[in-house]
Amino acid sequence: MFSPLVTDRLMVRAVRPSDVDALIERRNAPEVAEFQDWPLPCERDAAEELLAEAASMDGPTPGEWWMSTIADGADTVVHGDFNVRLSNDGVAAIGCALARESWGQGFATEALNAVTSWLFETHDVVRIDATIHPKNFRSMRMVENCGFVLAGVDYNTQWDRHGHIDDQRYSLTPELYADWTSRPRHVPATIELVELDPNEVRSVIELVTHPSQRRFASPIVVSLAEAAVPPYELNSEGTPGSPQVVPWHRIIHADGQAVGFVMIETPTKTDPEPYLWRLLIDRRHQRRGIGKRVVELVIDQARSWGCESLAVSYGQGVGSPEPLSRDGVCPDRGDRRGRNRGSPDVVVGDKAAERRPHIQKTGLGTRFGVWGSLTRMSSGSVSRRTS
Repeated sequence: MFSPLVTDRLMVRAVRPSDVDALIERRNAPEVAEFQDWPLPCERDAAEELLAEAASMDGPTPGEWWMSTIADGADTVVHGDFNVRLSNDGVAAIGCALARESWGQGFATEALNAVTSWLFETHDVVRIDATIHPKNFRSMRMVENCGFVLAGVDYNTQWDRHGHIDDQRYSLTPELYADWTSRPRHVPATIELVELDPNEVRSVIELVTHPSQRRFASPIVVSLAEAAVPPYELNSEGTPGSPQVVPWHRIIHADGQAVGFVMIETPTKTDPEPYLWRLLIDRRHQRRGIGKRVVELVIDQARSWGCESLAVSYGQGVGSPEPLSRDGVCPDRGDRRGRNRGSPDVVVGDKAAERRPHIQKTGLGTRFGVWGSLTRMSSGSVSRRTS
């Protein structure tokens, strides 16, 4: 008999008939159903039939989708459902749906970690697969946070309510999971910005973000190429012979190990304000406080050049570095319309694209900029949840 999987905050248990109201509400919620292919609207008889079918199974059954319920630890609140389909060759497919009010609290990742460990340990599963809509970045972040890697893309393989779509295929094996769970997670004792050693070029360009974050930060190999052939300087004619920006790039070392890359556009006579151009932390070293410390070091570097402000831009969306740029670097930030709160040194809005047109060539996504006075940026004010 299937026994509930208990985590710090959750319980993944067998479904019950009493889960029907929560299931109907969840499946009919537009935001929850946006990237799903279940029939809409979800009627009561269909929901009851789905729960009855899942309840008739004693855990995952080869060839069938088995549904479980994600509840709080006291089993008083239903957060969502978790689904598993086993094949006869040891491969499991998984799916998850959370109620809208349960988003953003790490519940899906916590449940997935529990189910993943359970499948590998008790069902001799050799691989777990998750197919995800190419715009469903929340689900991508969920599986990425558990060590899943992007295995490939199946083009026009699925049909949603808007037509044929691609499928992002994420996979996890016992070996990949063991490697992921053994990655360093402590706050490094030392974080340094060091010049690139020619002997470490190949290893450095292998440092990567999660696939869902690639729309926010270009790969290191692209950054190194742009450092070698920089874009034209702000307000130049942008033709051969025009002045080019002067990049300052460093490799981020944590406890002596290369873990990321940072690049600044240095101040010049025509544009005296430095610009934090690139910041990338490898997927295995995120959530260690590295990004926070790197920004502090970047601010120190800008101060050493005698600068009073630092320009930052970021893309918006799930997994965006916006919290760092907006809340950490600029404690006296303005609002989203570009109006500031009495400080002429702080501007937030579309002005970034006007000041630095080449931002649009760097893969940074939505063009928002933040400017803040370095004299008011104390190192302790910088904070970031995800590097």
